[in-house]
Amino acid sequence: MSHPHPELSAPAALPTGGLRVIPLGGLGEVGRNMTVFEYDGRLLLVDCGVLFPEDHHPGVDLILPDWSSIRDRLDDVEALVLTHGHEDHIGATPYLLRERGDIPLVGSQLTLALLGSKLREHRLKETVHHVVREGDRVRFGPFDLEFVAVNHSIPDALAVAIRTGAGMVLHTGDFKMDQLPLDGRITDLRAFARLGEEGVDLFLTDSTNAETPGFTPAEKTITPVIDQVFRDSEQRIIVACFASHVHRVQQVLDAAYAHERQAAYVGRSMVRNMGIARDLGYLRVPPSVLVDAKDLADLPPERQVLISTGSQGEPMSALSRIAQRNHNFVHIEEGDTVLLASSLIPGNENAVYRVINGLARWGARVVHKGNALVHVSGHASAGELLYCYNIVKPRNVLPVHGEIRHMLANGELARETGVENVVIAEDGVVVDLVDGVASIAGKVDCGYVFVDGSSVGDITESDLKDRRILGEEGFISVIVVVDSVSGKVAGGPEIHARGFAEDDSTFDAIKQPIIDALDRAVAEGNTDSYQLQQTVRRVVGRWVSATHRRRPMIIPVVIEA
Repeated sequence: MSHPHPELSAPAALPTGGLRVIPLGGLGEVGRNMTVFEYDGRLLLVDCGVLFPEDHHPGVDLILPDWSSIRDRLDDVEALVLTHGHEDHIGATPYLLRERGDIPLVGSQLTLALLGSKLREHRLKETVHHVVREGDRVRFGPFDLEFVAVNHSIPDALAVAIRTGAGMVLHTGDFKMDQLPLDGRITDLRAFARLGEEGVDLFLTDSTNAETPGFTPAEKTITPVIDQVFRDSEQRIIVACFASHVHRVQQVLDAAYAHERQAAYVGRSMVRNMGIARDLGYLRVPPSVLVDAKDLADLPPERQVLISTGSQGEPMSALSRIAQRNHNFVHIEEGDTVLLASSLIPGNENAVYRVINGLARWGARVVHKGNALVHVSGHASAGELLYCYNIVKPRNVLPVHGEIRHMLANGELARETGVENVVIAEDGVVVDLVDGVASIAGKVDCGYVFVDGSSVGDITESDLKDRRILGEEGFISVIVVVDSVSGKVAGGPEIHARGFAEDDSTFDAIKQPIIDALDRAVAEGNTDSYQLQQTVRRVVGRWVSATHRRRPMIIPVVIEA
């Protein structure tokens, strides 16, 4: 099994007739999925998603894939294929289209409809859309694409087979093998087998659940659990799930109808996405069940159901505001039931438990994956992956979509079924398929691109480190006035702190050592203001570390007068 080497150099030119694969996101993390395929001088992109920030990304709204390595080649892009409509696969598309607005977009009806509303939010013109469905075969430049139905936790998901002169690639996207899906659309294993008979040279497979043994339970197993929650609840029910989880919303609406309750959506993205799903026929709303959220308050609590965003503890989501009791019109009351109908994305655990604790504090009963079967994964478990490897019989496997442990587990499954060449790559690691053999060819620069307000890419890891220090350790500012002629301290030091010690008298003990250190520095000929600032920083830093065991940000200002 090939592993990426941390000291990989830039790749050499792609050999004639070879296919190059460059993952720009989604390998080593759960989110911001994006892969570049290069053949005969042309590029095909598959997915363009976002990663949601964690606690160690203060002030960051979104994290994008890093496409800087192909920025000067965007005119070579034939199309962007979107496998399904989740944010971690389509969410970064508006930012890419700001750089080249006419990239053809290829995806299923629901996927492109969800993306279309997102583009309008970003005030971007509608680019060329190619709506495809399972069984369709279309060509973009040297890339011959065939689409295969797969099921996932959103309708209309597709796998894509990419035929080139270098061989065939089969990319699963996110998928599972639910044999009793709510919409009756199963993963097309017959198509997988047919492609396997033709010969799959490189198989890119979803790794998210590769560590989980057996098979992912069917979505239908949740229906009786939701029904039980409705039966047991004597007051209002609030259900939180992903704003694009059409199947889960369908189950909740059906339960509301069965228990003579009325339901309303809370959260802008939920209202928008479910409106699209209903208009296109992917969501069937029972008669008289759906009302406007503000009208729901007129009903008695035992007839209310709210379907909300915020199942991952996102700080600005509807559920987080409800938990903090600062939502515009939804106020949690003792006896309410809150159903968190989603899994925990790795890294979001703390945020989710903060919301659960906030809701429980106000007397709500919180039903979540930890205490009830209220969610099943949208990803294939180990048993399903083994089935796929045995059906497809690929020559080479590149696990995608997951943390490194997931991809290693997925690679081991492939080897167990007899696949001899498994390549484990991470974001930026270049994999070439030449003469039927996949191998690591080098690495391109590939970091995180942070969206902070309206700023894209201006925030660096160094900036985030500063923000973490400010948030965790506080900061100290030191202002000293130095006589420009004598070099002696003429004013100060004036010391102020925030998030460290609000009482400025705390620093009385360090003021004289600062003056002494500056006098020594000037006597040694160090009169440059930058050098004097560094002297102040060192003196204060050592004192704070020794006295308080803290490492705040220290901002020295030396003024010559």
